[in-house]
Amino acid sequence: MALSNFHESLLKLRQHEGGFVNDPQDPGGMTNLGVTKKVWESWISRPATKQDMMALTPLAVGSLYKAKYWDKVRGDDLPDGLDYCVFDFAVNSGVGRAARALQGLVGAAVDGMIGRGTLAAVHAMDPVTLINELCDHRQRFLEGLSTFHRFGRGWTRRVKEVRADALAMAYARR
Repeated sequence: MALSNFHESLLKLRQHEGGFVNDPQDPGGMTNLGVTKKVWESWISRPATKQDMMALTPLAVGSLYKAKYWDKVRGDDLPDGLDYCVFDFAVNSGVGRAARALQGLVGAAVDGMIGRGTLAAVHAMDPVTLINELCDHRQRFLEGLSTFHRFGRGWTRRVKEVRADALAMAYARR
């Protein structure tokens, strides 16, 4: 593993997470830069208004992404490329879901928290294989959601692009 891929991964993630959205069909609700109102309120420890949400900036949400997603999935301890793949999955579908998916793929205890056992199992496997398997798993999960008919095209494009970028990162660091 090279230096932390957090900043590169965050830049790639932001290509998928647009600006302010308040789509009533989106279960995430009011969102800006990929951060839901609920997550932002938890981060700032107070209620957030629509204006607060509209005012979010990439700089303001960067530390949130690092602490609540990258660090939770142990991004700095994952192989290059897989770190971005797991991080993007966590942001889009939850840290626990991304961790459980990875754990299931590597045969580790499935508890939703990436720890030493999960990391040992990850490092015993080929990261390119894991990237492909995790993206396949993620796509199947998304296709099973009741909102896939509404958001599926964008989700499918995102998984395809995350796979390509994650594989490029993995191959570049070999």
